[in-house]
Amino acid sequence: TESPFRKLRPTVMTTDHHHHSSSMIHHDLDLKLSINLSTIPTATVEHPSGGGGGGVEALKWQAAEQIRLAAIEKAYAERVRELTRREMEMAQSEFARARVMWQKAREEVERADRLKERSVTTIDTTCLEITCHSCRQRFRP
Repeated sequence: TESPFRKLRPTVMTTDHHHHSSSMIHHDLDLKLSINLSTIPTATVEHPSGGGGGGVEALKWQAAEQIRLAAIEKAYAERVRELTRREMEMAQSEFARARVMWQKAREEVERADRLKERSVTTIDTTCLEITCHSCRQRFRP
């Protein structure tokens, strides 16, 4: 028959990384750390043959459970690492795009300043050419 501990499986829930990602591991067993199960009393384990092998079975189950939990946590860490890498790539891309936009805006401002200077110069020379037809004096701005 199956050990009573095999029925106690942890439930793993993960949420999307962009919505406050978290990995919640709920256990029916007491946990010291996320992958270290607390000591399971061997007296509660009943071995079908009635011998002293129940403690060994509990230890085997405990080791298998720790390996399974470690694999789950490793997969979660790899997923978070991948999402973080993607976010960094997107941020770098957005930063490069913003830099290009800033450079174009700066060039437009410089072009507008040059146009303004040319306009002022043109207006000044035009004003010097304007003369009053009645008195024949030059216009002075």
